[in-house]
Amino acid sequence: MDELEALDHLDSLINYEVVPRAGAIEGLSLEPMQAFMGALGDPQTAYPVIHITGTNGKGSASRMIERILTVMGLRVGLYTSPHLHDVTERIRVGGEDITAEDFGLAIADVVRVEEVQGLGPRTWFDTVTSAALLHFANEAVDVAIVEVGMLGRFDSTNVVRADVAVITNVSQDHTAGGAGWRAHVAAEKAGIVEAGRPVVIGEPDLRSFVDAESAGAVVALGDEIRVHRNELAVGGRLIEVATPRGSHEDVFVRLHGEHQGTNAALAIAAVEEFFDAPLGEDIVTEAFDTIEVPGRLQVARTAPTVLVDAAHNVGGAAALATAVREEFDSGSRRFLVIGMQDGRDPVQVLTALDAASFDAVVACTAPTARGVAADVLGAAAETVGARADVVVDVEAALDHAMGLAAEDDLVVVAGSATVVAAALRLADEW
Repeated sequence: MDELEALDHLDSLINYEVVPRAGAIEGLSLEPMQAFMGALGDPQTAYPVIHITGTNGKGSASRMIERILTVMGLRVGLYTSPHLHDVTERIRVGGEDITAEDFGLAIADVVRVEEVQGLGPRTWFDTVTSAALLHFANEAVDVAIVEVGMLGRFDSTNVVRADVAVITNVSQDHTAGGAGWRAHVAAEKAGIVEAGRPVVIGEPDLRSFVDAESAGAVVALGDEIRVHRNELAVGGRLIEVATPRGSHEDVFVRLHGEHQGTNAALAIAAVEEFFDAPLGEDIVTEAFDTIEVPGRLQVARTAPTVLVDAAHNVGGAAALATAVREEFDSGSRRFLVIGMQDGRDPVQVLTALDAASFDAVVACTAPTARGVAADVLGAAAETVGARADVVVDVEAALDHAMGLAAEDDLVVVAGSATVVAAALRLADEW
């Protein structure tokens, strides 16, 4: 099976990233995924795992942990979602995306076992997750970093046994926000914590959702982890972090946004808990000076500056707005291009983005089956007091914003990963 055949097979499966899951979460079960991994020979037990969940920041924290472990000389597997351009971005070994050939082989191995076992169709995410965990075993990785797709307890990735669990934060996403939503979401995310194993958490109140009697050490930002400094620096952040293992001063993080300084602190703590030892300063310095997280507060081009960020929920939008004010407010004009998927309240997201502070909001329809109609986004932008230009096609919307902007202006592209991906593809052509 080559990559095209693998993609054709995946396209035949239900994909909950495209079609929202119906029904209550209480009806879900990990047993089918566990049984299938058993049929594969339980490859996920062949290597230690750092398992990461959270509403925001888990992708960045995953990349940071990957970079630290790679600098240490380990062969690292990384599984993340979603992707920007190609599904192969989700599966990485040794700092490189899986090749198209190896992706096709991994999917073929999974499909072959499904056929031998007489299993019915599984989901898109189940299949890709199985392929990733099998690929890591075949590649003999020293450690795998596995990012949860959604929540945690019943997520396909929870077939792994986490040597360290990380919960970055809990905020509103994939929820209607009814009474008790935060407690319910936090409890689901805490489902990745393993008995006797440490957990690193980005918000102290999440302790109450971790079974303290069975879990190992609980290391929380604000308690055991302290960020004593998180300042703007040229091209990134300068942070000072204290963990239960030691202190790290004057660490330059080559990423934009105060929240990335926080993610860096969690990443350092997670790796130190994994090794039960402090990290050397040379390792921390090299890792964060060379870190890259595509699509997260990434400067795609200059003159005008185009800043792309896959901020798609209220928490991510608020973090982006803070970064724009602190790091990119030069006094020139600012334009926002946004396209969203359903499942979030556009008015809440645009309010968190401080959309009214932009000279214009260009609303487009994200190129996905779940894309919110551009006119709906435009109406939401006007509701929060912004000027709205509705341009349905994402590429046309990006061209429209670039036409409005002068060389010293700022164009921010946010929302669905599909919109961010389009901006990154077109950046070199403008």
